[in-house]
Amino acid sequence: MMRSLKMPHARTLAPELIATARAQRWEPAEVIKALFTEEIRGRAASMLATRRKAAGFPTGKTFEAWDPAASSIPAPTQQALRTLEWIRRGENLVVCGPSGTGKTFFLEALGQQAVEEGLRVAWFRLEDLGQLIRAHRTDDSVTRAITRVLRADLVVIDDIGLLAVGTDAAEGLYRVVDAAYEKRSIAISSNLHPAGFDELMPKTLATATVDRLLHHAHVCQTSGDSVRLTQALAGKGVTLLS
Repeated sequence: MMRSLKMPHARTLAPELIATARAQRWEPAEVIKALFTEEIRGRAASMLATRRKAAGFPTGKTFEAWDPAASSIPAPTQQALRTLEWIRRGENLVVCGPSGTGKTFFLEALGQQAVEEGLRVAWFRLEDLGQLIRAHRTDDSVTRAITRVLRADLVVIDDIGLLAVGTDAAEGLYRVVDAAYEKRSIAISSNLHPAGFDELMPKTLATATVDRLLHHAHVCQTSGDSVRLTQALAGKGVTLLS
């Protein structure tokens, strides 16, 4: 019956649980409750794993490894963003600043927390959006592809500003931001403040993208030396001079 009802987690536990219940003279209701509890726990774990895999996170970093004091983002801002209320309100987040200052780490940790709280997340690099546009332009299915992306509650676009933005990537960024406007949350990490996006992509697209992105948005600017570079140099006994 458990196989027919698709209760794999309870079915796996059942032989051991029933033997224990018989030995300890459990009430029938206790046995049923224990089996249902195990099924609910197992399904929740499976759904979490599925959401994590679908998100496509780059490294698996979470807030367990995050040091709030080491970040240049003010502690009250970190705490407010970690409530995830901004996602539930459909607001955006921009984290901009120099390389190595924790932008991607912070966004991934937020994404991981969102997944743990039952939200759907999709992670992209800007180049990924360009590839998406190219792949679907041939059969005129770009709109459908963007619609599928926005099934996620939060779309993260990582590492803007390192390189000039190609035409397809610029279109992909605009299309995602435009389609998500006041419906879904977008979070981006960038070496540039969005006001400087016209240095990377055509001015018309940049203006339209930034206009939609920054309306109802939280902007955090990181600062300081690269954590990766500092750690690497420290391992060699080298100190960065300010």
